[in-house]
Amino acid sequence: MTAAAPTIEAAAPAPAPEVNWTVLLLGFAGMVIGQFMAILDIQIVASSLPQIQAGVGASADEISWIQTAYLIPEVVMIPLSGYLSRLWGTQKVFLVSCAGFLLMSLATGMSSSIEAMIFFRALQGFVGGAMIPTVFAVAFTAFPPEKRVTASIVMGLIVTLAPTVGPTLGGHLTEWLSWRWLFFINVVPGMLVLFLVGRYADFDKGDPSLARGFDWAGLGLMATFLMSLQFVLEEGSKNDWFADDMILLLAVVATITGPAFIWRSLTYRNPIVELRAFANRNFLVGVVMTFTVGAALFGGTFLLPLFLGRVRDYSASEVGTTMVVSGLAMFLTAPFAGRLVRTVDLRLLMFGGFMMCAWGMWDARLVTADWGFWEFAGVQAVRGCGVMLAMIAAQQVTMSTLPPEMVKNASGLVNLSRNVGGAFGLAILNTSLTQNTALHMSELTQNIPVTSAGMQAMLAGMQARFAGSIDPAGSAMKAVYGMLQRQATTLAFGDAFAMLAIACAFAAFVTLLSRPVKAPAGAPPVEAH
Repeated sequence: MTAAAPTIEAAAPAPAPEVNWTVLLLGFAGMVIGQFMAILDIQIVASSLPQIQAGVGASADEISWIQTAYLIPEVVMIPLSGYLSRLWGTQKVFLVSCAGFLLMSLATGMSSSIEAMIFFRALQGFVGGAMIPTVFAVAFTAFPPEKRVTASIVMGLIVTLAPTVGPTLGGHLTEWLSWRWLFFINVVPGMLVLFLVGRYADFDKGDPSLARGFDWAGLGLMATFLMSLQFVLEEGSKNDWFADDMILLLAVVATITGPAFIWRSLTYRNPIVELRAFANRNFLVGVVMTFTVGAALFGGTFLLPLFLGRVRDYSASEVGTTMVVSGLAMFLTAPFAGRLVRTVDLRLLMFGGFMMCAWGMWDARLVTADWGFWEFAGVQAVRGCGVMLAMIAAQQVTMSTLPPEMVKNASGLVNLSRNVGGAFGLAILNTSLTQNTALHMSELTQNIPVTSAGMQAMLAGMQARFAGSIDPAGSAMKAVYGMLQRQATTLAFGDAFAMLAIACAFAAFVTLLSRPVKAPAGAPPVEAH
């Protein structure tokens, strides 16, 4: 018995290192706040573009670049941040990113010309982009396995709530103070982030040897591909797609540089982005799911405020009051999602989440010009719950089966897929709204001939109403045209909601292709290939 004791003791697993929860949670909290700022700034200017346009004397075409200039460089930094985190360490990358983000926020807010504003806004998006994926990497490397679900819930709330509340917060800030505070508001929370991350977020160390043989060619190909693709998706619907020479040129550039970048990443000894993670089937399916979540999240957040403003003439505060239901549904769903992730097959949870999204969007296909807060409340509640369930389950399926050395790189790819999915979704929805509005307008005008008795009676009534105007007949025709245009626009929104519903339903069945991931609480993640 005595001789056997050392053998038994030697065979016992080494105890897990003790986690200093205070340090871990404070450091992670600082990173989460930084991530929230970076995602919030994508949409915070959405409802205040007219005020910014007046403030800097920009044209209608120029002002749209306030958003585009932020998004295009950001998509380059998101995958690059994985390499930089491995090179310098997560803490240094995050501190540099946050400090640069704050400086560019101040410079953007103090800009007096549209050219300067676009320049600083682009730098803000580029340096701030590193704060988004690094949080995901920390959640799956610094936290013990049994706590990763909780960290995922926090990230899911940030990713879903930030773009939802962005336009509302921006509208109120502009109304109460001025549009410059859309950028100045980052200063105080940014200083808190610098303190918390600098003091408590020393989670890992960098590997300086990665600097040798840095793949400059790969970086150039990646930047050219992603920036060209993002530009095409952001601006294509506004410029009639390939009828515009610049859109056509950049589409060709993206088509050439995309495969070239993939080839470079697979053959170079020290690639900027490690694509081996795609050999993991769960990661591949998870990226597809995250892409779809991005389209559903940003698409739904895009369609509803646009409908309320364009059809119902809601103010920014009224839009915010209506949109709050979605954020509240996500917030209330998060604790239940955490419990379900631990007990239910993640494939079923993703399936259920996407089907709930599809259900909510499908109900909205019946939208009328009279829909307001209460009509959209059920749609938003179902969609919000579905997005939260699908996102948290997708994060677990995507990341939990990867070896630790791939997590930092993979987190950049996951976040990139969500952003590109959102860009694809918005591009398709924008094009659908434009084309279907024209189509429904044509159908309505063809089905209601001017010679019909009903139309004649309506025009007569309208002319009587506008009898005091210079041209009563012209005013009556203009009013009728406005009514038809409003109806055509409403029908086009219904088509767009139906399109999102079909996409979510399709994604629900794709989730069943992933392998089951089920690890008991406290156990290390099981690798699946």
